[in-house]
Amino acid sequence: MRHTPRYLMTDPLEVKRLIRGNPWATFVSPASTGLVASHYPALLIEDEHEIVIASHFGRPDEQLHELGDHEILVIIQGPHDYVSPSLYAPGDLVPTWNHVTAHLYGTPEILSEEENYAMLAQLTDHFEKGTPHGRSLSEDEAGTRRAAKGTVGLRMRVDRFDSRAKLSQNKSPEVRDNITGHYERTNAALAAEMRRVADQTAQ
Repeated sequence: MRHTPRYLMTDPLEVKRLIRGNPWATFVSPASTGLVASHYPALLIEDEHEIVIASHFGRPDEQLHELGDHEILVIIQGPHDYVSPSLYAPGDLVPTWNHVTAHLYGTPEILSEEENYAMLAQLTDHFEKGTPHGRSLSEDEAGTRRAAKGTVGLRMRVDRFDSRAKLSQNKSPEVRDNITGHYERTNAALAAEMRRVADQTAQ
């Protein structure tokens, strides 16, 4: 990503928050056949001091990615949207795109069959907990264990990350308020991120 100091997000806790709130991730591998990309959920492992994620690949994606043989890139995309210059002061005509994005780098560890099933159960429980009448893999362990054989689990400790919160920090407070007000009507998640940055700057 473009290196603009005012947009850097260097706090690991902020990156964890981004992963937690935006778990649908893009996994990119520099395989021997060329770049390969897939999309899977990334679950933040909460009891780790470092940034650690768990996920699973559907077979044969793990072979296409040569998973575990090299470093991969995991892209976490938070709220984002187009910023029209109509929201700026008169004469400021260059549009842009606001976004919160993290690039995570690490070499994944392949989970054993038992570890993979435990991770899939944890992943399911995590996303089902807010669902009325949420389900659990334990309701049919024999059947869900058979289905789990079609997946390969992974755990990745993030060795380094490159993260940006580009949220109109280069604009005046009045213009930022105008942009945020617009997003409060059209993109509440992005407006909330802009409010967070404004509050942190004011402290």
